Amino acid sequence: MIIILVSVLGCSNYEYEKVKTTVMKSFTNLGGISKYIDKGETVLLKVNLIMKKNPDEAATTHPSVVHALAEILIDYGCKVIIGDSPGGPFNEILLRSLYRVTGMEDVANQTGATLNYNTSTAHADNPNGLILKHLTIADFITKADKIISVSKLKSHCMTKMTGATKNMFGTIPGTVKAEYHFNCPDPTTFADCLIDICLNSNPVLSFMDAIVGMEGHGPTGGEPRQIGAILASPSPYELDLAASKIINVTTDEVPMLARMVQRGLCSKSTENIELVGDDINTFIQDDFVIPKTGSMHFLGDNPPKFLEDFVKHNLHPKPVFKHKICIGCGDCALNCPAKIITMKDRKPYVDIDKCIRCFCCQELCPKKAVDIHRPLLLKILSKF
Repeated sequence: MIIILVSVLGCSNYEYEKVKTTVMKSFTNLGGISKYIDKGETVLLKVNLIMKKNPDEAATTHPSVVHALAEILIDYGCKVIIGDSPGGPFNEILLRSLYRVTGMEDVANQTGATLNYNTSTAHADNPNGLILKHLTIADFITKADKIISVSKLKSHCMTKMTGATKNMFGTIPGTVKAEYHFNCPDPTTFADCLIDICLNSNPVLSFMDAIVGMEGHGPTGGEPRQIGAILASPSPYELDLAASKIINVTTDEVPMLARMVQRGLCSKSTENIELVGDDINTFIQDDFVIPKTGSMHFLGDNPPKFLEDFVKHNLHPKPVFKHKICIGCGDCALNCPAKIITMKDRKPYVDIDKCIRCFCCQELCPKKAVDIHRPLLLKILSKF
């Protein structure tokens, strides 16, 4: 049995020298940079830049972590590219604005790393995939010899949590993501898609910024939560397992983790992985706020239509638009995978009967003008 290492180290804030020391120690804990990367190779730092958010809002990978990784790798003798394909349109104009707001432009200027502006697409065969045997991918990931996932630990309204594995969803070009959401609306099927995408990109290492995470209505509409840790592992799956322990959720509660376990990619418990560094128990957040979601799984695969309709209207969470703070940008309608949001008088309206509960509208709203409403019956049942 192969024992997977996961490094867990305390880091209380984003002061650069403290972060760099912690990142360097993470490499040491995992056996050193040379175990994974050769000098002269091009390394892509696949960061989480889901949308234009200031780093203090805890929606994106903090630039201090990216800065430390880039500087260490460049000093080692690598060429470093920083990139992501965020939600929505994927073009150079938007990327420039994204890099500036999230602090990546400063990282590139300070370290000599290259920011990715390649917005071309490519096709990839994915023989290890369960559902996605063929993928449309962002071409920039093919230009690197090695990929390092640099994720942010956050809650997520559809997938419960997001970390190293889901971070690789950003290797799918902008609006193509909507196709995967629409074709895989069920949380379990979508979990398999995310795992397939991660298998295709195959990051050689995964780092997680858990200094300040996000709880509540993540991955963009939640609240910052001080955790004080940096995690790293050669396995994005085991890294997510360790992160789930920190935010106090089990593998059974997170569809993506459950499928990782069932597919033999991840241990059932952190007792089966080798945690190195600091004691993970010192970082556990017993009251970390995780969004609850509804499911029809307890009705079986083919429920009667009247039961399906009842569950849809009484147990499924749904997006609610706060028109008073909505700025009418239309991003929710533009990026809705099901195309069931319409703009009337510069305000969004949704056909809830056709909603697939991907919550992209909430995820990509720049003003937190979308709430996820949980019906009263769902709230009552979730207490049992």
